[in-house]
Amino acid sequence: MTRKYYIGLDGGSTYLKAALIGNGRVIDTMVRNTGIDNDGTARKIARELCQRNSLLPSDIGYIMATGYSRKILEVADDDISEITAHAYGVRLTAPKEYRPGMIIDIGGQDSKIIYLDADYGVKNFSMNDKCAAGTGKFMEVIAQILETTIDKVGELSLKATNPCDINSTCVVFAQSEVISLVARKYDRCDILAGMHQSMARRIIKMMKKSEKGGDILMTGGGALNIGLHHAFEEELMRDVFVAEYPQFNGAIGAALIASERG
Repeated sequence: MTRKYYIGLDGGSTYLKAALIGNGRVIDTMVRNTGIDNDGTARKIARELCQRNSLLPSDIGYIMATGYSRKILEVADDDISEITAHAYGVRLTAPKEYRPGMIIDIGGQDSKIIYLDADYGVKNFSMNDKCAAGTGKFMEVIAQILETTIDKVGELSLKATNPCDINSTCVVFAQSEVISLVARKYDRCDILAGMHQSMARRIIKMMKKSEKGGDILMTGGGALNIGLHHAFEEELMRDVFVAEYPQFNGAIGAALIASERG
């Protein structure tokens, strides 16, 4: 019997994302806190995906891991770099009428830009993994200071009437700058709008001028932030598209590669 289902596991530092695909389409996705037992979490999430979709373990043809903890996910048959996984993922997550030439991926602990050729192959990439500024963790810290939650910062920032000018590129100094703005009674919405603009400018500086062809696609948890999406469009002065299942793009790409290996 031909096995038609494949699982991709994206092991991040905080969350483990999983995608189940079959017949070339996304069947289901799932996310869990990674915890201290990465492989145990991966095994549990793979089992839950099967149970939720009335599948037997024998129905899964191949499991591919990617991400920060990919090397220790023993439940996987193999692993692949997250750069390659993200490039594969857009084959299913990009709007059908667009041809992404660049992926902006905003993760919890890093941000990266991946440049693609006409066949979705990786031409080049840039990554910020040395500082939390420009990442989801950065926004979580700022959200706590402003007494809100990460899922609300995007909508709040769109209510800004006079976005603050935030110059610090280091998360520690930016945190101090935000605390100072709060003490000076600046509006929370204006502070958040300024933070999104600061993040967008920081990530745009990573872009290679020679690699700016094609449509731009946002992936990662940061793509769910409407305020950050708006800031990228404002700073770049062009459309930026959000992937379908943006948080799961890496897992979907790993599952697609699994379908080829399987």
